[in-house]
Amino acid sequence: MFRDLTPVFADGLAFRSVVEALAEPYAGTFDAVAGVEARGFLLAAAVAYATGTGVVTVRKAGKLPRPVFRESYDLEYGQAALEIHRSDLPSGARVLVLDDVLATGGTLGAACTLLEKAGAVVVGCGVVLELGDLGGRRTLAGRPVRALETV
Repeated sequence: MFRDLTPVFADGLAFRSVVEALAEPYAGTFDAVAGVEARGFLLAAAVAYATGTGVVTVRKAGKLPRPVFRESYDLEYGQAALEIHRSDLPSGARVLVLDDVLATGGTLGAACTLLEKAGAVVVGCGVVLELGDLGGRRTLAGRPVRALETV
């Protein structure tokens, strides 16, 4: 079942509430916000703007023009990879990672590993919706995770 959050993003007051709720628990602890393709871009850009920090896009493989760090991960039906530019973050940068939905945790876990491979420190992960029955938190064990809603 697909969970569509785009109506929340289209509602200005609801979107503002989501942005504030994702940023608040991590206030003052991050230098940049990383958004996972594609809806994570919307959340990360808004949180970065609201907090005066930078934004980093975690892209699907083959979408970025400059040299990249890459992290492969397993999907139910195969493999995928995520990339960031090698020059996007200075070593030691503190990063908040955002996406719309936490399901099995594979994509969000790969994004965290990728950022750490690049020398960043992941301070936490934030999502709007967590699909609790799929066990994504187990994949992210040891990482602070904030979900605004769990179903």
